[in-house]
Amino acid sequence: MLNLHQAEFIRSAVKPADFPQDGLPQIVFAGKSNVGKSSTINKLLGRKNFARVGNQPGKTVHINFFQIDKKAYFTDLPGYGYAKVSKAERDRWGRLIDDYFASGLISLGIQIVDMRHKPTADDVTMAGWFLAADVPFVVIANKLDKVKKREQQDNLQLIQQTLLLPEDVPVIPFSAEKGDGKEDVLALIENAVED
Repeated sequence: MLNLHQAEFIRSAVKPADFPQDGLPQIVFAGKSNVGKSSTINKLLGRKNFARVGNQPGKTVHINFFQIDKKAYFTDLPGYGYAKVSKAERDRWGRLIDDYFASGLISLGIQIVDMRHKPTADDVTMAGWFLAADVPFVVIANKLDKVKKREQQDNLQLIQQTLLLPEDVPVIPFSAEKGDGKEDVLALIENAVED
């Protein structure tokens, strides 16, 4: 079992040489800039402000590595789809993320989408990256607490269809506010770490 209280920030990677190469499993979190990625990581770790929660979306411009219990990394990818970033900067992120996906270091991909809305073109691209990297992959549908019960099933189906997800990629309803879905996600993370 991972001791989630043993979490420490290791480094921000700006180039492939910065990626940890120590053989520990790397659990990768990806999502649009305002989807609640930091809040989700904080909820999973049971911390308030561990992964910085920015008021300005698009604050994470590097790949941030957090070591959990000296047994695994939580990798926080730059938030995507944020318009206020120059094209050059977006291209730099794209190359960095490309290099990371090609590195063979990813043990589990976790993509966070907003359960209230149809996934964006950027969400579809990100899902495609995970699928192309051929790594175990799960989608967290965040903001469950903001969706009416009767709409939840339809919204989950829309996410599945829009992201072109194969049957074996779970879509987990999640609330970073209330903690719904937390145990399901942690179970998948434990499995990835034990493999």
